Amino acid sequence: MPDKTRLKSGNACYHSVQNLLSSSLISTDIKIKIYRIIILPILYGCGTWSLTLKEERRLRVFENRALRRIFASKSDEVTEEWRKLHNEELSDLYCSPNIVRVIKSGRMRWAGHVARVGGSRGKETIWKTQT
Repeated sequence: MPDKTRLKSGNACYHSVQNLLSSSLISTDIKIKIYRIIILPILYGCGTWSLTLKEERRLRVFENRALRRIFASKSDEVTEEWRKLHNEELSDLYCSPNIVRVIKSGRMRWAGHVARVGGSRGKETIWKTQT
């Protein structure tokens, strides 16, 4: 489970770079790299998290807020007014798995690691102590 301190540190990282993420002087590719390097490390150890639906929603909101800052607003073609990007538009622009999918794949990777190591680790320890 992602504890509140991890999300708070993610928010602190986001707020420390939000001016960079909204700058028109920096390319979108650089902004995405900044997001992945500075903000996404809050996912460290996510393979051991169990998420509730509420926590999944919070993480998606956190990610969408950062992505909206990166990709900026869009002019509506019909009304010609500026509007926020919809979640579907963000996922199309970001072209990477969303934060919840990354966590779930981390869990699968961790489960595979545990299955591979499994009982062999205990046998090695016993064998070394007996010889």
